[in-house]
Amino acid sequence: RRCRLAGAIGGLTLTTGVYTFNTDIRIGVDIKFSGDADDVFILQTTGSLMQAASTKVILSGGAQAKNIFWQVAGDVWVGPNAVMQGVLLANTKVVFESDSSLTGRVLAQTLCTLQTATITQAPAAA
Repeated sequence: RRCRLAGAIGGLTLTTGVYTFNTDIRIGVDIKFSGDADDVFILQTTGSLMQAASTKVILSGGAQAKNIFWQVAGDVWVGPNAVMQGVLLANTKVVFESDSSLTGRVLAQTLCTLQTATITQAPAAA
């Protein structure tokens, strides 16, 4: 399933599929990914990804961080105390501000900055 969304995705529940954006992706409030353990979620943007302070990416129904792919042409910013999930593929830089966390992986072409952040690799397939 393919879907084109506007940039503000906080408050949504996303199901398996490919989501494309021609603008920045903004997470201003918690967002939920709902699906089975094998469901894959791909979010692609020509812009940046910005997650506000103290917001969470929540997984439900068996959805797994290792199956969420954030393909970002610009920068990725994860605000203080925010909880991110998934594999971040950033064309430029990734910044995790104080006390933020990620379950997943970070692949950035230029820079990854961690300000007392925690990154935990998502479990591999069994």
